[in-house]
Amino acid sequence: MPSQFRIPQATLDGAYGALMTRVARRMWGKVPDNAYVLWHHKPVMRAVFGFEQKVARWNALDPHLKAYAEMASAGAIGCSWCLDFGYFMAHTRGLDEAKVREVPRWRESGVFTELERDVMAYAEAMTATPPEVTDEMVAALDRRLGHAAVVELTMMVAVENERSRFNSAMGLASQGFSDVCELPLAETGTMAP
Repeated sequence: MPSQFRIPQATLDGAYGALMTRVARRMWGKVPDNAYVLWHHKPVMRAVFGFEQKVARWNALDPHLKAYAEMASAGAIGCSWCLDFGYFMAHTRGLDEAKVREVPRWRESGVFTELERDVMAYAEAMTATPPEVTDEMVAALDRRLGHAAVVELTMMVAVENERSRFNSAMGLASQGFSDVCELPLAETGTMAP
């Protein structure tokens, strides 16, 4: 499904636009649609991209758990753009694509470990409005992952909420990034109880 921008798509002009286009095409094969939206407010765009570069360097949490948490949050919000890009990133990072494909319906799938399921439950509990995180959830994850990984997990879910809510509000939908991994996007919907 192509994106339906809720504000006009900006033209990435000038030297910075050319550089950004070149870098995006090298990294992802095309310019992400959210760049065309963010271009309307360059200070916001630079702040978001700078923060994302820092987020990419965090490494206290297992990358598989991080991907599952991000995609569980995106699925709970219903952001097809984020799931599409998440599949692509999982593919480029060598994660098990068939397993990643099951994240939006993890409760019905039998492919996840208990820890993976707890991480996705936590991500969905954080994504709920208001959040439904319990002391027991945090304590159980902290025992198995450690303080630093739980802090990173929590912030990753918060970051994914920001991404997914922005992209959904701006009308962005699947852009075809996941075509490289030959997995159709899973259906998203409301969060399971």
